[in-house]
Amino acid sequence: MKKRLLFLFSLFTILVQAQHHNRIMADVDYASKTITVRQDITYFNQTEDTLSKIILNDWVNAYSSKTSPLARRFSDEFVKSFHLAKDEDRGSTTIANVVDQNGLFLTWSRPDKHPDIVTIHLKNPIYPNHKFTISLTYTVKIPNNRFTHFGYDEKEGKWYLKDWYLTPARFENGNFVVYSNENIDDIANAACNYEVTLTLPKGLSVTTDLHNANKTDKGTTDEYYLRGNNRMNFELVLEQQNSFETFGFKGVQVNCNLKDQNISGIERAAIISKVVSYTSENLGKFPNEKLLVTQTNYDRNPVYGLNQLPSFLRPFPDSFIYEIRFLKTYLEAYLKASLKLDPRKDNWIYDAIEMELIIKYIQANHPDMKMMGSLGEWGILKGYNIFSIKVNDQYDYVYLLMARRNQDQPIGDKKNTFLKFNAQIAGKYKAGLSLDYLDNYLGNNTIAKSIKQFYSLNTDNLQVSREDFEQILKTNSNKNINWFFTTMVQSRDIIDYKFKEVDKKGDSLQITIKNKTGTSVPIPLYGLKDDKVIFKYWLNDVDKDSTFTIPRNNADRLALNYNNEVPEYNRRNNWYNLKTFAFNKPVKGTLLRDIENPKYNQFFYVPNFVFNLYDGVSPGLKINNKSIIEKPFIFDLTPTYSVKTKQLIGSYYLMYNQYIRDGELYNIRYSTSGSTYHYAPDARYIKFTPAIQFRMRDENLRSNKREFITLRYVSVNREKSAFLATEQQNENYSVFNAAYSKYENEITRYYGFNTDVQIANAFGKLSGELQFRRLFNDNRQINLRFYAGMFMYRDTQSEYFSFGLDRPTDYLFDYNFYGRSEATGIMSQQFILAEGGFKSILDTRYANQWMTTVNGSFNIWNWVEVYGDAGLFKNKYNSARFVYDSGIRLNLLPDYFELYFPVYSSNGLEFENGDYSKKIRFVVTISPNTLINLFTRKWF
Repeated sequence: MKKRLLFLFSLFTILVQAQHHNRIMADVDYASKTITVRQDITYFNQTEDTLSKIILNDWVNAYSSKTSPLARRFSDEFVKSFHLAKDEDRGSTTIANVVDQNGLFLTWSRPDKHPDIVTIHLKNPIYPNHKFTISLTYTVKIPNNRFTHFGYDEKEGKWYLKDWYLTPARFENGNFVVYSNENIDDIANAACNYEVTLTLPKGLSVTTDLHNANKTDKGTTDEYYLRGNNRMNFELVLEQQNSFETFGFKGVQVNCNLKDQNISGIERAAIISKVVSYTSENLGKFPNEKLLVTQTNYDRNPVYGLNQLPSFLRPFPDSFIYEIRFLKTYLEAYLKASLKLDPRKDNWIYDAIEMELIIKYIQANHPDMKMMGSLGEWGILKGYNIFSIKVNDQYDYVYLLMARRNQDQPIGDKKNTFLKFNAQIAGKYKAGLSLDYLDNYLGNNTIAKSIKQFYSLNTDNLQVSREDFEQILKTNSNKNINWFFTTMVQSRDIIDYKFKEVDKKGDSLQITIKNKTGTSVPIPLYGLKDDKVIFKYWLNDVDKDSTFTIPRNNADRLALNYNNEVPEYNRRNNWYNLKTFAFNKPVKGTLLRDIENPKYNQFFYVPNFVFNLYDGVSPGLKINNKSIIEKPFIFDLTPTYSVKTKQLIGSYYLMYNQYIRDGELYNIRYSTSGSTYHYAPDARYIKFTPAIQFRMRDENLRSNKREFITLRYVSVNREKSAFLATEQQNENYSVFNAAYSKYENEITRYYGFNTDVQIANAFGKLSGELQFRRLFNDNRQINLRFYAGMFMYRDTQSEYFSFGLDRPTDYLFDYNFYGRSEATGIMSQQFILAEGGFKSILDTRYANQWMTTVNGSFNIWNWVEVYGDAGLFKNKYNSARFVYDSGIRLNLLPDYFELYFPVYSSNGLEFENGDYSKKIRFVVTISPNTLINLFTRKWF
């Protein structure tokens, strides 16, 4: 017995010592929000390489610069708060010295473009299987938590600390893994044993996932001794009053401060016990003593859907909301603390296992819970698919939201390459759906067994990779699953099968399945009788058109992927009705909008209104097939009643999207549209426009770069008006319009370029526009716009087609003018940035030969800007003329709500002639779609 205990103790000692050792002595200054650190890192070279340097992760220093990868990530996602923050809100690391075990001072550096990485240059190399100790002294400035939720909370006096200290980076394939902090919580640390001596002001509460080995009263301060072995990192929460509840279970202590949704302590304990038990049964024993489940981590990655519904609706029981929030946050913390993968390169495995466990948990504990909870029980909502689908069905729809936009990405790519929506929602769901798809295909509990084996491998090793997970899955599978890794993980290939032909051969069916995309993966075929499943077959090797013969078994309908096991691009074509003279799917009309229901041919009717001065606030009805998820073909009919003219007005739009999965050209949009509204009190216009648009993007979807080539033919018929002067009247006309535009947009920089060619019987025009916006490090912003246009030929005396200096005539009816024919009154003061872009109304407002202008502005305080415009223009029989204006711009909501106050122009002082209120220009946008884009751009 003694020999056995001695052997186990020796084995434990070897495991503990056979890795790096990190000894941290940290003095916390709560008032200045700094931590002074003295640290000893004993680096154990367990590779076959001789190391001349050590690379340390220093992620808190990512907050120190407005040009760091973290800052660029915020800019890409249109988060302005970080750029505008005060210096005292930023984090940083100031290194005083680095000394080796021989007392020699070492030099250190930060790699180019990686301010949050520290390279320690050694004077004595570390040979294989040798250890070497370095000592560091540095000061950490803790950032404000409003950027990433990590840091100090000024309001609550709480610190949530994660990745705030220097620690060795992961070493793999002969190199250190160098990743910068991009606010996606994927630091690649090497496994270390930690000893932390924490000194802080008396009275503060300390909560951590390290073992709290000792606390010593030092008079005015408290000293905590914390330790943990074989850890990738650790978390630390400092607060003036402890907000955590502690729950002790066999194998793990859970500290939790999730908001409780008004449920009792007994209910919380029961829920937590159930989740802890479920996780240990399906993964294995937690390798550490403690685990933190924090509101901070939940807020960073909430349960989307639950957090979007207003609390007053109460569609879910409070206990269910708490349970799902705890389940998600607990699983994330459990996996991140246990798995020894590269969390950026192999992120899909974290996501797949987490979502697979959530899916199975919902199936076992809440199989009938709807995605929208009890809202579907309201009589008026019962017919809507979005209120009838179950919780687990939502994941497929969210994946399709991005796939149908052609913005999905391979789940096996690095996490920092994902769009925000893919990183936090759609990609995570696709990973879980893919693993659940494989589970349905293999059966025999193969996936559950493989996950447990892989989890065990992580606890027994200091480092693992995706290849280990792949090998375990293949070893446990009795079928070929290469397609899973090549198609579901490493590519963004889409899956779409449909019935091509079905022949009845006595008691058998000869079925031809068409593979619309060429992606060959297993697909289930179902036979239905009175909407009940009577048979199911998995079909393999459906490369193109494949024919199968099966018994009919009295089925009256066939369905592919009936239970949605496969994350398929289009399930609307998965039905075949075996009844004679029967439609494959019935037609269903729905008020407002709904999520796609593949069992029906859907259309929607939506109450609508339009507004302009001549039609008034006019009610109408939109009839379209636009579900929440995009479709290739869209129709939109909008009959509207003009309350002022008592006539029918409205518009129509037909569009077909051809998405191209590979290459810069990602979308070709074919469309035809028409509209008729009133452009004057007694006259309407009718516009008809067939068009084709080519849409290009950068291969890196995060770059926010787009290019468009648009070809269209605009035909306009206008009734004559007794209210307009003769020169404003014009015959009917048609214009061929070719345009090219390119832009790159983020919070600190915008670049846009447009060219436009118009060809008509009466004229030919060529124009170009260049826009540039830059937000500098001193928080000053400059906006510049250059415009130039010329007539190639002109065969009309009307100024109707001329370039507008301060307001375009908009003869193509492209802009949303509320009173387009007004020469006086408030509606004539509406400003749209087009053509000349002047804000002051000058004595000559049009140019019928050429025009070139520059518009600029810069901010003097917050949203208050100074603007100026200058230009040259030429009219026939007149010399070229130079004009200018200047004033104050209130940029309250850029492009949506702005006010312009002219001050000085070619007219002189704008205040001098009275009636100043008539000179103020405004921008107001009331289009809901345009406003929604302002809030969704950070996700897509």
